[in-house]
Amino acid sequence: MTTYPAWSPAPRPGIVPLHPFGFGTILGRSFVALRQNPKVLLGFALCVQVVSYIVLIVATGGVAFASFSRLETLQSGTDDYDAVMIGSIAATGITGFVLGLATAALGVIVQGVVVSEVASAVVAEKPTLGEVWRRVKPVAWRLIGYTFLVTLAALIAIAVIGGLLFAIGVAVLPLAILGGILAVLGAIPLSLWLTTKLLLVPAIIILEHAGIRTAIVRSWRLTRRRFWPTLGVVVIISFTFGAIAQLVSIPTSFISLGFTTALTPTGDPEPGAIIGYIASTLLTQVLTLFVQCVAVIVQSTATALIYVDCRMRHEGLDLDLQSYVERRDAGGTGLPDPYRENVGRTVGPRPPQYPYPPQGYGPPQGYGPPQGYAPPQGYASPPAQPRPTEDAPPAPPAPTAPADPSPTRWSAPGDGS
Repeated sequence: MTTYPAWSPAPRPGIVPLHPFGFGTILGRSFVALRQNPKVLLGFALCVQVVSYIVLIVATGGVAFASFSRLETLQSGTDDYDAVMIGSIAATGITGFVLGLATAALGVIVQGVVVSEVASAVVAEKPTLGEVWRRVKPVAWRLIGYTFLVTLAALIAIAVIGGLLFAIGVAVLPLAILGGILAVLGAIPLSLWLTTKLLLVPAIIILEHAGIRTAIVRSWRLTRRRFWPTLGVVVIISFTFGAIAQLVSIPTSFISLGFTTALTPTGDPEPGAIIGYIASTLLTQVLTLFVQCVAVIVQSTATALIYVDCRMRHEGLDLDLQSYVERRDAGGTGLPDPYRENVGRTVGPRPPQYPYPPQGYGPPQGYGPPQGYAPPQGYASPPAQPRPTEDAPPAPPAPTAPADPSPTRWSAPGDGS
């Protein structure tokens, strides 16, 4: 009797198995995916972050030096001195704010590149930086626009709440202080909730080429019933890299103290102390910048994996990914992007104890015995017999013809018999 094998787990051609992930898979693969394509991930992110921060520091410092140096030619306490001071502060602040927005925009592009690369790594593809950029370039401005929209909404909310508290404080100062404390305490869970519900917006914009409004609606829907695992991944990664940043700053402080003491053993605060302060500051900034780059990569990787997991659970994305991998490995070319197929499809719920395959799915279509298998020559399958029950006795065997008692005569060819 031929029996079919039990359904085996989905294969893992890429960095994750092609079935819905558990919490540990998302968290663990977010940290180890960096090894998949370090040239694109770490190299690109580090270069962009270093260049942007250098431009920010040099430009802001240059504007500050050029504006505040004018104060040396004016007498302190005069109207001209006060006007130049206010103008210098405003010019430096505006320059830092504008360049900070530009740096944030570049950071968003880095996140988009990471999300696109991780989506390729899920199906065991290792694209070049140029290939990844061609995927991100058409929607880069949408990413930047979404980031500015979120920043603007946060600034408006802070301005409105701050204005209300200021108005209350003019009348009743203790009530304004109490309101400020409650506003801060309420902003923490609200920000975590909004961050979790809108976490998938960048991934949806990149992989589906969706508009900002469509991406917001889809992120809100896809994170339904996956809120707490998503929040857990975000919080753990944030706390992890926050702790790493603190661990980096503590040794550099001791290095700065020892370096300064070695250069100025008598306590003279002149050039040795200044050199030690500059060296320790640069070392801290370099290490912090590296930690921030790795944090951006890990957070963006987690966002991509959460997006893939949510679509597998809600829309059966794993079926599309498996089909894409099978056709690609079979030599297919010009295949459509699996992340842009069947967007918004609804599949039935999967049993929690058997996350794969989806409910109602059986062995792959066309599965049968191994190629070349056939019954032995001359063998015929017996006719189907009705299954006996307890109430009816089994049917008697079918009668067979009596065997011929005469022996078989052998004759040679052509003997005429």
